[in-house]
Amino acid sequence: MNDRQRQRERWERRTETPLAVASLAYLAGYAVRVLARDLPPGWRDVCLAVVLAAWALFAVDYAVRLRLSGLGPLRFLRGHVLDTVVLVLPLLRPLRMVSVYDKVQRRRDRARLTLYARVMAYAGLTVALLGFAGALTVYHVEYGAPGATIRTFGDSVWWTCATLATVGYGDVTPVTPVGRVTAVGLMACGLALLGAVTGSFSSWLIQVFTREDEKRPPGNPPGAS
Repeated sequence: MNDRQRQRERWERRTETPLAVASLAYLAGYAVRVLARDLPPGWRDVCLAVVLAAWALFAVDYAVRLRLSGLGPLRFLRGHVLDTVVLVLPLLRPLRMVSVYDKVQRRRDRARLTLYARVMAYAGLTVALLGFAGALTVYHVEYGAPGATIRTFGDSVWWTCATLATVGYGDVTPVTPVGRVTAVGLMACGLALLGAVTGSFSSWLIQVFTREDEKRPPGNPPGAS
């Protein structure tokens, strides 16, 4: 391991908790600005300052990791597409909390949960964070738009749940370009997460049944007395 790698790992360890707190602060500040429309101007400015400060921290972290990588900007971007997307769309930054949860669940380099349980737990956390961020975004851009059917945050949450579940009732739909782009992203994520959870649950069932078959005495078929 060279000096740059050690410096990068040391930087990531030291900034893991502050960046996780900044991610939640960004989400909370944005949520208050979107949902609390009657908030006094002074408090709205405080929320905006929190959002901008958190975004500045994300940019500094990205710049430091770019420098410590020893790669050019284009090569770094190709190898860290998700980090770049999160920097441009900081509402997705709380999804990094999933990796923090992974480290909390590990003890002495061994996961406390099984592989299948971890996949389902991570998928659940991702759905909750992604759904909340998506609902906020859609409500922010759809509220007051001409011809909009998503008029309340409740409408936005209902639409987000239906979209992530790939149900798509069609009773409320986004009409703005940003809302529709958000819908496409939620559909893709919903399909991926649903497939991951379904596949993990099916694999877990197969593993359980296989173990039961291995424990059954030879010549004793299932259901035999």
